[in-house]
Amino acid sequence: MYGFVMIKKLLFSITLGMTLPSLGVNAFEQRPPNIVFFLVDDLGYMDVGCNNPKTFYETPNINRLAATGMRFTQGYAANPVCSPTRYSIMTGKYPSRVDSTNYFSGRRSSTYLPAPLNDVMGLEETTLAEAFKAEGYATMFAGKWHLGPTEEFWPENQGFDINRGGIVRGGPYGGKKYFSPYGNPRLSDGPDGEHLPDRLASEVSDFMEAHQDEPFLTYLAFYSVHTPLMGRPDLVDKYKEKAASLKQEEGPDFADEEQVFPKAGKRQVRIRQNQAVYAAMVEAMDQAVGKVLDKLDELELTDNTIVAFMSDNGGLSTSEGSPTSNLPFRGGKGWLYEGGIREPYLIRWPGHTKPGSTCDAPVISTDFMPTLLDAAGLPLLPQKHMDGVSLVPLLNGEKTLNRKALYWHYPHYSNQGGIPGGAIRVGEWKLIERYEDGQAHLYHLEDDPGERIDLAQKHPARVSQMREALHRWYQRVDAKFLSAKPNGPKPWRPGE
Repeated sequence: MYGFVMIKKLLFSITLGMTLPSLGVNAFEQRPPNIVFFLVDDLGYMDVGCNNPKTFYETPNINRLAATGMRFTQGYAANPVCSPTRYSIMTGKYPSRVDSTNYFSGRRSSTYLPAPLNDVMGLEETTLAEAFKAEGYATMFAGKWHLGPTEEFWPENQGFDINRGGIVRGGPYGGKKYFSPYGNPRLSDGPDGEHLPDRLASEVSDFMEAHQDEPFLTYLAFYSVHTPLMGRPDLVDKYKEKAASLKQEEGPDFADEEQVFPKAGKRQVRIRQNQAVYAAMVEAMDQAVGKVLDKLDELELTDNTIVAFMSDNGGLSTSEGSPTSNLPFRGGKGWLYEGGIREPYLIRWPGHTKPGSTCDAPVISTDFMPTLLDAAGLPLLPQKHMDGVSLVPLLNGEKTLNRKALYWHYPHYSNQGGIPGGAIRVGEWKLIERYEDGQAHLYHLEDDPGERIDLAQKHPARVSQMREALHRWYQRVDAKFLSAKPNGPKPWRPGE
């Protein structure tokens, strides 16, 4: 297998004008690259310094990763909440294909009943881990899983040799939550008060050291920075002092978002980053990322390890403490606006990605599976990761992908106030379609990244064209929609 992998990589490198000495190693003796994947829960695009130099939070290690790899400025989650995006990363599929369109177990109703929800990632799926394990990789999962209700569907039965912390829960809700004892059946308790992000990073570091002589894939899916809001006391004190010392413009921390639930009044959205506990959670997560990166350096594995980093949905800005602001993007977790789906999205591929480079092409979470297989020189599985596109051309310096559109389908009432709806992005144009009444909104993201100027009335032909494309996609993925309550009004349906 190794010979095939390296011949493929060598031929590709030669086509780029690279010479053998520039590879820095004997290409025919080099093994396939390791994979380290970081997934953060609820981290907003504007929460990290490499995307937002003015952020209140300190993320030097994520910034370091961006400085040594490629930063995607328009990277998206496949869904505005967690489980569907996690499904999309693991399978390379839009979650609408299997009706996994909300966080698992999430069935909230309002005016209408939500669409049917499949809240398990079936064993018939070929996961990212299974694809790499089939090619001889050692595999490890650490952190939040939230992709199946029982042990049968947990990481160790979905391609991961080792599972540290991955269970049914969507947050660290056992024991002392973010501190040991954890009350997690897949993570033994550490010393009293041990911090969960650091412990997960230690587990990953130990795994990499134990498997340094063979190719490995490790997937660190932080429980951070999901609620409950709970930080290390030293870091909380640090950010309280920082918030007090900063000279901020006068004005409120919150503003009104739109009204989406009957009689609920307007939803409040945070417009300032100054929440000390959340800031402490972000920095502790960043320190854990740094611990893993430092371990790669210590083991001299950095040059042969692909590192990916993203968040599963936008920052939490409209409920449950509303700890962060996503401005200039509108909304946040649970919303189809950019604040809910545009994510930190980084890939470092030594020898290929130009250090500190950026890419403005729209990409999405389904793209990781084909990208990582392709970059590792392993066979693609197009019948499996059918909705993903390999980003290898972009990582090697190309500017665009051969893809017409990105799509979203969220037929649910989110806990954060978001509307049931769908969306399509074509170039700089984005259309959002509301499922309660079929109303469509059109935005031009380059001119209006905050989605405040609805251009639907000015461009009816474009609205019609984009809606038709979105509806064709609904048919391709067999999308499901809202339904009426007993004796209630009938909701809108595409084509009606």
